[in-house]
Amino acid sequence: MKTKETLQLGKTGFPMRGNLPNREGQWEKEWEENKIYEKRQALNEGKPSFVLHDGPPYANGNIHIGHALNKISKDIIVRSKSMSGFRAPYVPGWDTHGLPIEQVLANKGIKRKEMTMAEYRKKCEEYALSQVDKQREDFKRLGIAGEWDHPYITLTPDYEAAEIRVFGKMAEKGYIYKGLKPIYWSPSSESSLAEAEVEYKDVKSASIYVAFKVKDGKGILDNDTSFIIWTTTPWTLPANQGISVNPAYTYVVVEAAGAKYVIAKDLLETVAKELEWTDPKVLKEVAGKELEYMTAQHPFYDRESLVILGDHVTLDAGTGLVHTAPGHGEDDYFAWKKYRNDIISPVDNRGVMTADAPGFEGVFYEKVNPMVTELLEKNGALLKLEFFTHSYPHDWRTKKPIIYRATPQWFASIDKFRQDILDEIEKVDWIIPWGKTRLYNMIRDRGDWVISRQRAWGVPLPIFYGEDGEAIITPETTEHVAQLFAEHGSNIWFEREAKELLPEGFTHPSSPNGEFTKEKDIMDVWFDSGSSHEAVLRQRENLTFPADMYLEGSDQYRGWFNSSITTSVAINGVAPYKSVLSQGFTLDGEGRKMSKSLGNTIVPGKVINQMGADILRLWVSSVDYEADVRVSMDILNQVSEVYRKIRNTMRFLLANTTDFEPTQHTVAYDELRSVDKYMLVRLNEVIKTIREDGYEKYDFTQIYKTVVNFLTVDLSSFYLDFAKDVVYIQAEDSYERRCMQTVFYQAAVALTKLLTPIIPHTTEEIWSYLKEDEEYVQLAELPSYEAFANQGELLDTWKAFMDFRDNVLKALEEARNEKVIGKSLEAKVTIYPNEQVATMLTALDADLAQLLIVSPDSFSISKEAAPENAKTFDDVAILVEKAEGEVCDRCRQVRTTVGEDEKLPTLCASCAHIVEEHYPEAVAEGLE
Repeated sequence: MKTKETLQLGKTGFPMRGNLPNREGQWEKEWEENKIYEKRQALNEGKPSFVLHDGPPYANGNIHIGHALNKISKDIIVRSKSMSGFRAPYVPGWDTHGLPIEQVLANKGIKRKEMTMAEYRKKCEEYALSQVDKQREDFKRLGIAGEWDHPYITLTPDYEAAEIRVFGKMAEKGYIYKGLKPIYWSPSSESSLAEAEVEYKDVKSASIYVAFKVKDGKGILDNDTSFIIWTTTPWTLPANQGISVNPAYTYVVVEAAGAKYVIAKDLLETVAKELEWTDPKVLKEVAGKELEYMTAQHPFYDRESLVILGDHVTLDAGTGLVHTAPGHGEDDYFAWKKYRNDIISPVDNRGVMTADAPGFEGVFYEKVNPMVTELLEKNGALLKLEFFTHSYPHDWRTKKPIIYRATPQWFASIDKFRQDILDEIEKVDWIIPWGKTRLYNMIRDRGDWVISRQRAWGVPLPIFYGEDGEAIITPETTEHVAQLFAEHGSNIWFEREAKELLPEGFTHPSSPNGEFTKEKDIMDVWFDSGSSHEAVLRQRENLTFPADMYLEGSDQYRGWFNSSITTSVAINGVAPYKSVLSQGFTLDGEGRKMSKSLGNTIVPGKVINQMGADILRLWVSSVDYEADVRVSMDILNQVSEVYRKIRNTMRFLLANTTDFEPTQHTVAYDELRSVDKYMLVRLNEVIKTIREDGYEKYDFTQIYKTVVNFLTVDLSSFYLDFAKDVVYIQAEDSYERRCMQTVFYQAAVALTKLLTPIIPHTTEEIWSYLKEDEEYVQLAELPSYEAFANQGELLDTWKAFMDFRDNVLKALEEARNEKVIGKSLEAKVTIYPNEQVATMLTALDADLAQLLIVSPDSFSISKEAAPENAKTFDDVAILVEKAEGEVCDRCRQVRTTVGEDEKLPTLCASCAHIVEEHYPEAVAEGLE
């Protein structure tokens, strides 16, 4: 009989290699066929609810690494809640309207103007749904659990109908109005933009100082004087209607360079330097309010520019006199409206100058800049021209510059309920505290919301017009449109005439002949997604309003977080979320923004095919998502090494509990050895930390670090290291072995459950080798924390032992380096402790040689003084020598008792006793 046949060597079918790219898909198919998500929901029926409302990703193209970070984070939270006593359904969603889809169709050669609007929109819908299907498969392959067969999609009739009702309720409260005012306008998109759709990039612009000659100085200023304005947008000068001054400032008339000019007194030194005036002379001072209603001659048109007062005028830059074009600036607009209602905005949808800008008609606005400066110079009005680089707003989709342009648009009046939104922000639990400040300031400072868009692919504004042009928005008409959309979808708006979309027999004073027209604009896509609280949370029976959590990228403070709370407070008076968690952006390994041009993007599909989804999921748990996170193949390879550590440790636990039946062999805590008690206490500390500081606080890195530390330090480097001398060597049913197996099994079960929200594919595989009642670990509950009697004292004692052990390991390492010993089992160790360490070692009541993995026959604790050649530490001295005896063929320890048993001469006395008692045939046949 072979010696190894007398050992309890661990055996398991759990493979060392995960083969995740192939195996994960099989698990996912099995989960779907066995309806594991539905079974989990049924198990949680009647429990307290936790609803994480999914922010809809845009349905366009395969998912990127940012999607993976977002969706995996949500899944970790939802799974952990489902396993922690909560009913936590997850309904994924998609945002499906908007310009990007129109651009894709244009690139595919589909010509919008060669078909009916309804036909074109149908093609948009078909494309959007194809992208939903593509992304759905991508998300499912990440192991995300949810209602994938019943998601919410912003283009479905039920969703669009709910959105119309949101609009109707806001209109009923007087929050919706039509106005002509400057808004962000994208010539490249030919549409208005909301603030959330604007990003900033550096551009090179002209900076000019322009002289406006005084025409009527009201007896205070002479007509040979000029006002000086400064602007960086020369193309807006054709729209100039006035000059704004601050009533609180003092202005001076300066004689310089042979002429007289008016500028703010506090900016004289700065302007003099800019215009290279050598010796400017102040002729008089004038209060800003005295300049009101003066007029100046436009520098190249035959019209006056009115001097008006405006608090928006500052001394930060310029001259203290602001070129005012109310058709192209919000501050200008509001200041001008206090004086006159006429507004000039000579730019069309494409950014081309109109006939209202004589001399520039038909020219794209950017090309007007040099034309204007040339004309100013010709007229002697240009005092200085230079160029500088500064941050300028761009369309976030086309990446091209935008302009302020006054056009008739539909607005939601934020002013009317701004304070209500701010009050609700105060009540929300901002898991990342600065998020509250960020959104609060955005709402506090934002203007009214432009909700109309001049595009085709979106939800129509449900507005009718009478024969006299009066807008008609009534509860009756809005509800009728909502019902039509619910039955037919919003395409019916483009398939029927206005009268067919109105309630039967509808009449209105504005249309004595019963003729009506309908609005052509669509709603801002942020109104679409911002209505999801009404279209999803309130419509789905298994969801709740408000949601317990919204979780998205930090860009959504200006996007979905913003539009959602705006619409919800407008119609419900409350925020749609109880808590908000935001995440940073994904960067490459060097901290750079990912882009195809740099070639530094990470495609989730590629990672899954090479490494598996669980590696991506484990990576998500390892990063501090509050800030921007880095990811590269090198980083993912490092994570895969951690995964390998987890897998191999779990494999060891499984292999060494194959013969362990938890219902029969579990040793009660009070009957365990001290070291086994210590490990169970540590395991429960891990459970407590992961649940309370990890899952409950959404701190995934805490979970990651705690698990890795426990596996590496507590298990691999200590408990499992000496365990082989017990679970392999001792008899199958021995007390010591069953004690360790009890800890092994409980650790395996607890860690499998704790890791399930993070790496469900792997833990489901592990679970199939455990002996638990639940068929799938996803149907189990997270382990509960258990406190044991006197565990504080136990932990203190074992902490002291670990410090002592560190010293022994250092002494062994030094002896190994000096060639005194090879393996630690060859070491004879003599301990010379002080009184405190001696007391601690006695209190342990443990096999110290076994714990330290040194020769048991050559280990001793001495009360004598330590010899000079002992290694000395603060509280102990340690002498390491070569152990006496021979190596036992079975336990591989150097023992003085090898050969004492004549029948088994190659074994030590301890191993000989085990073999004789449990393997009599080995005694009869002999051992090889």
